Amino acid sequence: MAIRLGQIAPDFTAKTTQGEISFHDWFGEGWGLLFSHPADFTPVCTTELGRTAALQGEFQKRNVKAIAISVDPLDSHMDWIKDIEETQNVKMNFPIIADEDRTVAELYDMIHPEQTEKTTVRSVFVIGPDKKVKLTLTYPPATGRNFLEILRVIDSLQLTAYHSVATPADWKDGEDVVVSPSIATEDIPARFPKGHKVIKPYLRMTPQPNKD
Repeated sequence: MAIRLGQIAPDFTAKTTQGEISFHDWFGEGWGLLFSHPADFTPVCTTELGRTAALQGEFQKRNVKAIAISVDPLDSHMDWIKDIEETQNVKMNFPIIADEDRTVAELYDMIHPEQTEKTTVRSVFVIGPDKKVKLTLTYPPATGRNFLEILRVIDSLQLTAYHSVATPADWKDGEDVVVSPSIATEDIPARFPKGHKVIKPYLRMTPQPNKD
């Protein structure tokens, strides 16, 4: 069954390269980023895990803990980490789940229907502090994931979770945002004292409220 936005992310216990974890307890009161790769020693995913490690400081600033997964065993993961660190010039600073029995892959509907029964699709799940799924993405095998885009979406998710705004196309942190349609135009000055612009009755813009 496909994972849907807004549902509670399935919990699980699993072995990882940093010890056994209970998923919900592991990311605690913060945010979680779970992403899968088809197999160890694959070229695109080698670059992706390296990129995630390089961006660890950015994820930490956003209170996000990253974790990767494939159905390969733990000893394979540990060998692969050596290649990732060597080729990507990083230190692996987040865990990889060893999902040999496919428990997590099946919970999150990661098994590719047109590949072998061991092949996981390249999925991304962002999970909020309430343990609900906030974002799902699935990439084809030949296209590397854009982790700056994932950070951009997390910025939007965290902003819109706490303020009555939405983010427009191509928005980046610090740019103007859309006032929620649920707020009447006459109520905007009290809610958003930095000012606003009415482009259309349904399209009102205001400076990002959580920026100085």
